[in-house]
Amino acid sequence: MTRFGRFAAIDWSGAKGARHKGIAVALCEAGDAVPRLVAAPGGIWSRQAVADWLVGAGRQAPTLFGFDFSFAPPFVARGGYLPGDRVPEDGPGFWAYVDAICEDADLGAASLLEVAHRRHFYFGKADGVKAAFMHNRVCEARYKAGGGGKPSTVYDAIGAAQVAKASFAGMRMLHHLRGKLPVWPFDPLPDAGSAVVEIYTSIAARAAGRPKGRSKMRDAAALNEALAALGSAAHDGPMPDDHGADAIVTAAWMRRAAAEPAMWKPAMLTAQIARTEGWTFGVI
Repeated sequence: MTRFGRFAAIDWSGAKGARHKGIAVALCEAGDAVPRLVAAPGGIWSRQAVADWLVGAGRQAPTLFGFDFSFAPPFVARGGYLPGDRVPEDGPGFWAYVDAICEDADLGAASLLEVAHRRHFYFGKADGVKAAFMHNRVCEARYKAGGGGKPSTVYDAIGAAQVAKASFAGMRMLHHLRGKLPVWPFDPLPDAGSAVVEIYTSIAARAAGRPKGRSKMRDAAALNEALAALGSAAHDGPMPDDHGADAIVTAAWMRRAAAEPAMWKPAMLTAQIARTEGWTFGVI
């Protein structure tokens, strides 16, 4: 698995609008050089610009790209993504469906949650008991069982920590990458070339020695301590914001983790899960 020559971590955003300060892209080469933030066209990334950059960068060198959003909703536990609604029953088919019904700007998908399939998402007390919406994928349940903490679900659309809008926007982007870059494990990992995986920045933070509940690094000392734990050289520029720091540390972690065979062969990853729910790289 050391065949990847570069590693990129993307801190993603599902916010409405055309450009998003919450997106950060960090890239590093094989070895121990510190990951560097990639400058966005025009100074602030759009989701479409990230997709365009990904395709170009993936052709330049074998690169492992990691995104911190859920690549699909839960399927296995309830036998469907949106039970009671007629939608595709595999990841790539569902991505195409999401892209087709969403006309939101810049690959956004808020309308899917707010209008098209509103009854499946929790926005507040008026929707009923929140626990009734807290469905998880197999990899998320595995992450929790392994001590990783309580995972978020794409059906929870309230609060700063929600991943719903970012994930469905990300699914639109994955559809636009179809046929251009393989997305593991929906696609088999190719013997050569680039690939896209789902990541949790919290997994990288734990591997870097950050305590649970304190994954954010807000000063250079904390950032460089985390990088050192991952075998990376220190960051020598201005201190990035939270999104940039997360991306930098996660790229350094991906560089190390990609060489571990166990990361690519989770014991619970079946063909059905790979086709419908996918898996988070680093959950084993």
